[in-house]
Amino acid sequence: MLRGRSLSVTSLSGLPMWDVQELPIEDLLLFEVAWEVTNKVGGIYTVIQTKAKTTADEWGENYYLIGPYFEHNMKTQVEECEPPNQAIKKAMDAMNLHGCQVHFGRWLIEGSPYVVLFDIGYSSWNLDRWKGDLWEACHIGIPYHDREASDMLIFGSLTAWFLKEVTDHANGKHVIVQFHEWQAGTGLILSRARRLPIATIFTTHATLLGRYLCAANADFYNHLDKFDIDKEAGERQIYHRYCMERASVHCAHVFTTVSEITAIEAEHMLKRKPDVVTPNGLNIKKFSAVHEFQNLHALYKSRIQDFVRGHFYGHLDFDLEKTLFLFIAGRYEFSNKGADIFLEALSRLNFLLRVHKSDVTVVVFFIMPAKTNNFNVETLKGQAVRKQLWDTANSVKEKFGKKLYDALLRGEIPDLNKILDRDDVTIMKRAIFSTQRQSLPPVTTHNMIDDSTDPILSTIRRIGLFNSRTDRVKVILHPEFLSSTSPLLPMDYEEFVRGCHLGVFPSYYEPWGYTPAECTVMGIPSVTTNLSGFGCFMQEHVTDPAAYGIYIVDRRFCSPDESCNQLTQFLYGFCKQSRRQRIIQRNRTERLSDLLDWKYLGRTQGFKFPRPSSVPPSPTSSQHSSPHNSDVEDEDERYDEEEEAERDRMNIKSPFSLGQVPHEKKKQHGEHKN
Repeated sequence: MLRGRSLSVTSLSGLPMWDVQELPIEDLLLFEVAWEVTNKVGGIYTVIQTKAKTTADEWGENYYLIGPYFEHNMKTQVEECEPPNQAIKKAMDAMNLHGCQVHFGRWLIEGSPYVVLFDIGYSSWNLDRWKGDLWEACHIGIPYHDREASDMLIFGSLTAWFLKEVTDHANGKHVIVQFHEWQAGTGLILSRARRLPIATIFTTHATLLGRYLCAANADFYNHLDKFDIDKEAGERQIYHRYCMERASVHCAHVFTTVSEITAIEAEHMLKRKPDVVTPNGLNIKKFSAVHEFQNLHALYKSRIQDFVRGHFYGHLDFDLEKTLFLFIAGRYEFSNKGADIFLEALSRLNFLLRVHKSDVTVVVFFIMPAKTNNFNVETLKGQAVRKQLWDTANSVKEKFGKKLYDALLRGEIPDLNKILDRDDVTIMKRAIFSTQRQSLPPVTTHNMIDDSTDPILSTIRRIGLFNSRTDRVKVILHPEFLSSTSPLLPMDYEEFVRGCHLGVFPSYYEPWGYTPAECTVMGIPSVTTNLSGFGCFMQEHVTDPAAYGIYIVDRRFCSPDESCNQLTQFLYGFCKQSRRQRIIQRNRTERLSDLLDWKYLGRTQGFKFPRPSSVPPSPTSSQHSSPHNSDVEDEDERYDEEEEAERDRMNIKSPFSLGQVPHEKKKQHGEHKN
């Protein structure tokens, strides 16, 4: 999205110089091109979907999305209609006349933006010719065996063709096109090679080579300026894809990325410094339950507690009211997502809680999809036992209640020793015996296909977190995405997040990080790092992130062991908070959601969210030396929720009233940001 439309295009390739700020929207056409338009693959889908309403509200019928056509997506997500713009209608007619299939409609999401969808398979007969066109344009060849790259070439060629037809019939309107990632980049390369009169923006959400290098456990950020880029890409057989990405970057008039950390990465990997950093946002209305997020936390926490009762049956010797629920979620990238350092920190946290004889228990969920056979039988049995006990308790309660009611009607005080007969006692004893188990509660809810080599399970075996009675930290691996139809944990992801106490995302490679951002807008504190775009964004715009429930682990300038110790201290400090402190912190976390609203992102440049004025400035500042009963309240803490909330609302909604912010000295690569 062009925030504030502050885009200038210089005279490149014969294009006249013009400034978007000087032109009314009626004289502009804005196209956004991405492989994930109506096609959910990863995070770009969330970016486009959440900002669609804000962009459509500003640009109206001059805003269009371009993506691939898939029949099942078209039937369920798109309402077909006629294009309101004659240039687009003529472009579609021309392409359909020459053997293409171009579809048009409204994407049924908030904002209902217009979408133009190309049928990739229907045009695949042009593949060889278009491979030749790409070679002539930039000398990039695509191997015959790379089906994905071939599909991207077809998509890009159709995009360039469509833009050519649109500009031919634009009637003086200026065309702006934003391309997302290398998948859409071919369209940008061909458009520039054919000198189309359009302004181009290329946005990278993560570099191709960066993902591959980090997944291979390379010391990525300390060797950014030392990698032989061509050699690394060639060894991983992605050289042609890397060339497509790099050519897109250098062909674009404006190059943007989503975070400062990715900007540094792109400058070294793609050899061009981004012109603009455009952080990702969220449609806050989708997540915000006004004045209700605390109640929703209690509601969904109780549902997670029900699952825990069943999973740990026979070993439920801990108090669920003093149990904290932590989670990590995302793609199963063991090192990139920080699951390795998280497990090591959990081992150290378990030691600290046991040494200090804490009555706090921590249950940690790993929501990471992996290959499985089916549900674990022991896990299914646990939920069945819990439901059976619930039914037994209700049956006895109903019988007890009827006898009590009859006795009171007769004006008698019932003899509690006689109100339960021998059968009732027998039923209860059988119920108690059914909860006995000889094995420990399972650490995974499913049967893993690669059980012996699975990184998470292998690490659990190494550190010895087997959910034994003496462990204060319990671990549950749930290797598939959450669903409200699941027989084990029937909750959607949003419901589950609201029910947890803390999201932990100590990523090593995270260009943005939607998981902690989603926690923030739902009022759930989270752990992130200064190697994630979200973490860098919060460091830049919040004076005291920890006071607002954003814990930022230093993984850039510290050794892995130091980072692990810091994460352990964050987790241990969180365990020491009282219930009141956690409520205060959730209130503060939820108020940060405006920072992530697409409506405000363009206005946060140079803005710094101040430290909370109430005492304590951070809930951790007045903690006891060891975890204590969370029901105990600290009466001497001065905290005015309404006053603090009003001050925060004024701060975020009027950032420019703070005056001119001086430009900071440019920091060198590797220099500590503090």
